[in-house]
Amino acid sequence: MKSVLTEYLRPVAAEDVPALLALRVEAEGWLRTKGTDQWSDPETGERAITKWRASIDEGRAWVVIGERDEVLATVSRGPVDRDFWTDADRPESALYLYKLIVSRKASGQQLGTRIIDWMSRLAALEGRSWVRIDTWRTNTGLHAYYERLGFRHVRTEAPHHRRSGWLAQRPAGELAMPDDLLPVYPVAGQSGRTNGHPGVPHQRG
Repeated sequence: MKSVLTEYLRPVAAEDVPALLALRVEAEGWLRTKGTDQWSDPETGERAITKWRASIDEGRAWVVIGERDEVLATVSRGPVDRDFWTDADRPESALYLYKLIVSRKASGQQLGTRIIDWMSRLAALEGRSWVRIDTWRTNTGLHAYYERLGFRHVRTEAPHHRRSGWLAQRPAGELAMPDDLLPVYPVAGQSGRTNGHPGVPHQRG
């Protein structure tokens, strides 16, 4: 029997920023314990955080809120990254998923899977063909995680100024957990939770 949903998605608010930065710091520490150098480079980390803050300011970041009103996870969407995807990839055919981070306290709840399913639904609603990601080239454990969720490796790019570049995509509308979808918080100013239209955050390009 499907469990009662106690988590929901909503757009990031200004007051969420400290919690999001704490999620990032927690993820950096956890990644170090896994033997990967992802996010450990101060220069690339600073650049990534600057881009992330821009996505928050532009309304392209979302959070998952738990039953105690704490931030459990975050995800962003954004424009195509031209360091990796070319015109031959038909950039407009995809939704680009960035900065998926799940709190360690929520580990094992399959929030990452459910967030990706929500992004997949958004992509299908927009008439796109794919959900696309780029991940750290050396983090093979993360590659395997995404492949288990139905992503297919497209290719690996290695620009000298980037550590990411493992490119993968999953068909839009494909769901790993169709019976356990994340509900979305109603428009600002309303109360309660809803399983209605999932909302479409802005994406350029």
